[in-house]
Amino acid sequence: MAQSVGIKDVARVAGVSVGTVSNVINRPDTVGPDTRARVLSAIERLGYVRSESARQLRAGRSRIMGLLVLDMGNPFFVDVARGAERAAREAGLGVMVCNSAQSPGEEAEYLALFAEQRVRGVLLTPADATGRNIEAFRRHGIPFVLVDRVAEGTTECSVSVDDVAGGALAVRHLLDAGHRSIAYVSGPPGFNQVRDRRTGALAALAGAGLGPDALRELPTERLDVAAGRDAGARLLGLSDRPTAVFCANDLIALGVLQSLFAAGVSVPGDLALVGYDDIEFAAAAAVPLTSVRQPAATMGALAAGLLLEETGTSDVPHEHRRVVLQPELVVRRSSLAAR
Repeated sequence: MAQSVGIKDVARVAGVSVGTVSNVINRPDTVGPDTRARVLSAIERLGYVRSESARQLRAGRSRIMGLLVLDMGNPFFVDVARGAERAAREAGLGVMVCNSAQSPGEEAEYLALFAEQRVRGVLLTPADATGRNIEAFRRHGIPFVLVDRVAEGTTECSVSVDDVAGGALAVRHLLDAGHRSIAYVSGPPGFNQVRDRRTGALAALAGAGLGPDALRELPTERLDVAAGRDAGARLLGLSDRPTAVFCANDLIALGVLQSLFAAGVSVPGDLALVGYDDIEFAAAAAVPLTSVRQPAATMGALAAGLLLEETGTSDVPHEHRRVVLQPELVVRRSSLAAR
């Protein structure tokens, strides 16, 4: 019933004009208290809900911000969404959260949906390594900010973490523990984050006088627990098994841990393990996981703030910029055995 009730129905029941009802909804201070109470009573009795789409057409701008992430099954992106939603809500906006599931095709479909809905702007963690989806979306003139990825040009903002530094932190920690043969379970090679973490790992090895052959890379098609279990099985099959593993994210690390545990391999006694992101489950794992922490909620809030600036919601003058945050190594039991 609420959807069939219009503003004319409210005006008729309250005995006022349509303009008065509109003023009560949008500019209540311009209406006398008795008339305002009568209109609000009619709205409650009829269950009237104003049409947001109609309001947006009149105003010429949306009150919705789009957020498209790689994997909402990953608590890291849940925290990013939480930070973005908090910043948007403070500005009087809502957030439409969508999940590309690490698929360039699904990413393209959601970007097309955002364009159809004429959202205020978009926060985007790209799944398409070619950049074609972004180029197609750019033609719509809707502002966007990249999250968890550095903008390569000067036409958009980005908020990310220094993944080269993060990879170096993880591998330097393993080197300090005495490991000289390390595996990197890397995830899809097309993702910038995966490549940057590998670059950092290699830099840490070089700093210790070791060549790139000291890093055994095991790529995976996805960044999830199932991919980690598969990588763990491959790791167990190696004749020259490394003594430590660095994983591109915590979900992969948890999958590797499951495979090792099922095979009776001791972590960290037989093999040390380090993840990336420091999701909540990292500390709660059967063997608490050492991980490189990313400030996910802060990333989401900062990205939303940049988008609010760019779309004129904020009073702060906007300039495109790249915000790069620093990671932090959180050491737990999974990497603490002495070599």
